[in-house]
Amino acid sequence: MESISLLAIPFFIMAGVFMNHSGITDRLLKLAELMTRRLHGGLAQANVLLSTFMGGLSGSNIADAAMNAKLLVPSMTASGYPKPFSTAVTAASSLVTSTIPPGIALIVYGYVNNVSIGRLFLAGVVPGILMAVCMMLLVSRQCRRLGYQPPRKERVSRREWVSVTRAGIIALLLPVVVIGGIRVGVFTPTEAGAMAVLYALIVGMFVYKEMNVGSVAVATRESLFASVNVLFIIAVASGFARFLTWEHIPQDIAMLLSSQVGSAVAFLLLANVILLMLSMFLEGNAILIVLSPLLAPVAAQFGIDPVHFGIIFILNASIGTITPPLGTVMFTTCSITGVKVPDFIRAIMPYWLLLVGILLIVTFVPAVSMTLPNWIF
Repeated sequence: MESISLLAIPFFIMAGVFMNHSGITDRLLKLAELMTRRLHGGLAQANVLLSTFMGGLSGSNIADAAMNAKLLVPSMTASGYPKPFSTAVTAASSLVTSTIPPGIALIVYGYVNNVSIGRLFLAGVVPGILMAVCMMLLVSRQCRRLGYQPPRKERVSRREWVSVTRAGIIALLLPVVVIGGIRVGVFTPTEAGAMAVLYALIVGMFVYKEMNVGSVAVATRESLFASVNVLFIIAVASGFARFLTWEHIPQDIAMLLSSQVGSAVAFLLLANVILLMLSMFLEGNAILIVLSPLLAPVAAQFGIDPVHFGIIFILNASIGTITPPLGTVMFTTCSITGVKVPDFIRAIMPYWLLLVGILLIVTFVPAVSMTLPNWIF
């Protein structure tokens, strides 16, 4: 665990928790609702948009799913949405958090495979936005077809627009500060996490004035337990990965795949199938630590950019979190909302198929993930 790169994880978790306690999340929700009120299924659309906003703040899809399940599903139920539908939208939209910086999965993958975390951060932006836009289109189609929450027609005053937007922009500046600071070289990804905590603290205590010493203590305790959950998995998985290396298993698998698979396209298809199947049973960070060192060298042999393969790997691991039988996000959202797993599975299927389609686009159109990092760097 003695790694400067891994220190970014508790920092970004702490920043996300501080966001919730400082009132930033509430203001982002108001901004999302304001932007989607004239769309079919306004609250469901706001759910997706809030996850997209929080992707740059919380860094954890499980934390995002849990927060939205508590925050939005009761309101959606009161507005006439069936609970399985609301839970499915919440779970699926939380996956945007994995790819939009500063996603914890991006930090873990960069640490394990010695890949630039700054480049990974930028590579995840376009796939994350693509996921959000496609989900909002699917939500709109479903709400239009099933008659959920028609668009609101009343006009919003200019004063309300200015007030809500100004409050939301203060929160949305954080990802800009994080990415900009890393790119300019002002600070490393780990130092960016510390700056995110400081930013959330200043906004919460001196701008919104919703945090005090007591709430800082409560938020710090929450951050501690959340960090321990993630770092314990990383510690155990790292030990297992080291054992595999001692036994030369990664090298044997790499030789087997490189000798049996004839092209980069065939390798990528095989890797997607393997990862989608395994992510149904294993926790996402554990898969990243154990499997990515096995597959990344083979990907490099086929000339696949390590940053591009990292985004493919993370998308696979993310989709597994909403896939039965052991999807972590699936169980997190269902336990909070009280929805039965079979009902959740029926509701999530359109979103699962959409996400697999996006995975294939990202896999076979490298420009989707690589254009931004290549341009900026």
